[in-house]
Order: sequence, then structure tokens, then C-alpha cells
Amino acid sequence: MSKPLKIKLHVNGVARELVIEPRVTLLDALREHLNLTGSKKGCDQGQCGACTVHVDGERVLACLTLAAQVEGREITTVEGLTPDGAELHPVQAAFLKHDAFQCGYCTPGQIMSAVACIREGHASSDAEIREYMSGNLCRCGAYPHIVAAVREAREALS
Repeated sequence: MSKPLKIKLHVNGVARELVIEPRVTLLDALREHLNLTGSKKGCDQGQCGACTVHVDGERVLACLTLAAQVEGREITTVEGLTPDGAELHPVQAAFLKHDAFQCGYCTPGQIMSAVACIREGHASSDAEIREYMSGNLCRCGAYPHIVAAVREAREALS
């Protein structure tokens, strides 16, 4: 067994100290150590996108990222998209309006990818949205609603 590490993570604008094993993923650190359960553990192999978070503004798969790798970097989860008490982020509001979820399991990862997709400038057409959101799987098949939500959020954010 490896010696535990003491690390500092900056999550959703708050500095947090953790004592974890070196092999703990960012996803497990968020869910099990910080009680931020918005990011979901779907496949645990980086294939479904349910665990998508932002690290320094870039989308990453938290199940494939070691928590120690992101020490000192800014981590944003779906819980951190809006400050406490604030209105929903435009992407969250568009997902609600367009019913862009069914079971909701993939929704946090879809929302985090959609925010990044728009910020990266990859939402100029439905085809481009589908391409840049393709790493996020929805087993319920809500893809037309997700694309519509991203399209509307793009307009709201521009």
C-alpha cells in the first residue's frame, strides 16, 4: 500500500485539503472525499463522459485523471457552474427547457461538455455540436434535445 498524499485541490472556487492514496482518481476524490456527487461514475474507463469536469477551463474525464495530477489547478464541477443562490447557468436552463435528459445520469457530464463546447467555439452548427459532444453518451437517446439545448445556450451566451 502506498503512502497517503496530502494534496490541495481548488474546487468550485474553494481550496480543499485531502489526504488520499496516490491512485485516487479526481472523480473519486470529488465524490467520496468532497461529497460533490454531480459528476457521475458511468463506465470508469473514459468512454461515456458522465464524469466530465473542467480543469483550468478545459474539459477532462475525471475517471481517468488522478487527483494528484490536478493539485493547484482550478477544478469546476456541475455544482460550481453557478454561485449559490444564483440563477441556472444558460446551458442548465436550456437543458431544462428542451427536456435534454431522461434518466438524468449523463446530464452533468453533458452540461459540462456543452459549456466547454460553446466556450471552445465548436457550436456553430448542429453537426459540429454533435461532433464535439460525441464523447458524452446518453443511453436514453435524448440527443436531438441535447443538440437543441446547446444551440439555444450558444445564442444566450453570445
